Amino acid sequence: MTDTRFPTPERIPIEDHPFFHGFDAGFLHRVGAAAEERTFAADEFLFHEGTPARAFYLVQEGKVALEIGAGGGPPLTIQTIGAREVIGWSWLVPPHRWRFDARALKPTRLHSIDAAALRAAIDADPLQGYRLLRRLVPVLAERLEMARLQVLDVHRR
Repeated sequence: MTDTRFPTPERIPIEDHPFFHGFDAGFLHRVGAAAEERTFAADEFLFHEGTPARAFYLVQEGKVALEIGAGGGPPLTIQTIGAREVIGWSWLVPPHRWRFDARALKPTRLHSIDAAALRAAIDADPLQGYRLLRRLVPVLAERLEMARLQVLDVHRR
């Protein structure tokens, strides 16, 4: 029997991230096998709005700004994401294109989970998929609320 608490070249221990606490071991193993560690320097973009959304990110260390273009001006920061939070939901919703830009504000380390493999894992295990979606929907709601507040703030100015 393999001890799955420690990373191997085949698997990232995603269960260490709060988003995945309490998931079934088989589901965690399948999803962890589709993850890789990535690092981004300060001011480096994780992705740009409109590009294919191919990953779900678990932030381990650092800080990332979610931004939208502001009609020729500097981008508006919708939300700042830190360690132990998640980035991305566009990978779940066709046409699987990012709705924001994401830019590292300082050196950032995260786990990137392949979106196609994650969608397949959700389809293969509906109970765990439902659990994942229940955790992801509040993230969507928070991002929507933050975008709404930014729009209101811009119009007040």
